[in-house]
Amino acid sequence: MSLDRIVIVGASLAGLRAAEELRARGHEGVITVVGDEPHRPYDRPPLSKQVLTGAKPPESTTLAVAAGSIDDLGLEWRLGESATGLDLPDRAVLLGGGERLAFDGLVIATGATPRRLPGTDHLEGVHTLRSLDDSIAIRAALAAGPRRVVVVGAGFIGAEVAASTRSLGIEVSLIEALAVPLERSLGPEMGAVVADLHRDHGVDVHLGVGVVLIEGSDRVERIRLSDGSVLEVDLVVVGIGVSPNTEWLEGSGLTLDNGIVCDATCLAAPGVVAAGDVARWPNERFDEVMRVEHWDNAIEMGEHAARTLLGDATPYTPVPWFWSDQYDRKIQLAGLASPDDIVEVVSGRLEDRRFVAFYGRAGRIVGVLGMNQPAKVMRWRSLVETGASWSDALAVAAATD
Repeated sequence: MSLDRIVIVGASLAGLRAAEELRARGHEGVITVVGDEPHRPYDRPPLSKQVLTGAKPPESTTLAVAAGSIDDLGLEWRLGESATGLDLPDRAVLLGGGERLAFDGLVIATGATPRRLPGTDHLEGVHTLRSLDDSIAIRAALAAGPRRVVVVGAGFIGAEVAASTRSLGIEVSLIEALAVPLERSLGPEMGAVVADLHRDHGVDVHLGVGVVLIEGSDRVERIRLSDGSVLEVDLVVVGIGVSPNTEWLEGSGLTLDNGIVCDATCLAAPGVVAAGDVARWPNERFDEVMRVEHWDNAIEMGEHAARTLLGDATPYTPVPWFWSDQYDRKIQLAGLASPDDIVEVVSGRLEDRRFVAFYGRAGRIVGVLGMNQPAKVMRWRSLVETGASWSDALAVAAATD
């Protein structure tokens, strides 16, 4: 199939790496990148950390390419424009203004949208954090000197926002509906370690409670919680998860189920691939269908999807990888983790907040979690990559710690 014109929907990290890989593999045709934001692709991890605290300017997040300038890729940019539909039979992407972009190959890398608390759209001072503009707006609100900031949701974004805000000397309350923060991501024991980390830095942590009502006339003034407590507040940041951006694909013929369902190679339909937060695929390494919202996956999956579009039929089988910086602690996870896994600390001590823990499932190691132990996490990541048994993994850790 000729690929004279490729359209990439999503001016994201995954979209840019797909474009870069297409050029690196010799594609000389037209590549058009559609993005609903006015910015060229930028890096998201600093948004909840260095940009939020003012340690880095917003412009420092602009992504570069491996060789030369991004302009050397020869891309056609359609920024500030949203894709509103996909005509799969006629091979065209529909834009908000009614224009149809014809394609021979399509990369979908539209990412995800943060969930919002209902009934808060009219209130100033209630924010979500996903985009560069979101981070700039929250940073301006923090610079205005709020008395108290409430972060709703103690997932990784919420925890990072709480840590960044607390580092500025601002009073912070962290609200989480689960009994333990990050329980779904790390399990109860490791989630409790993160909760204690925030308490040690003076964060007012509320666990096992939900938000009943956010009050204020024009601007947020207070939050009522399900345990009856009321918090006076000047600024609220909501971090209660994201939803994959697939609304524009309803009725397109693509299979949508918590993302765009792809095969093992990232192919969603003939000549159509998906990558990054929006893509859901069977990872044969773990025999599990997954959707991964990590920075590293956006890079690897964007590149892999590009190769699939060019005819490579290799399955995409990564070991998921992410990190989170909170205060002076770096949390890293290679592989998978769930509340039902066996967890064993194989190096260091939880109380020192400097340790490595293994996650086991069905007789094999599936994850390596570290806090301020980057070298050991990287060393033992190979155990997950090779599918080592649980007993062998523990033996290796004991012999090499």
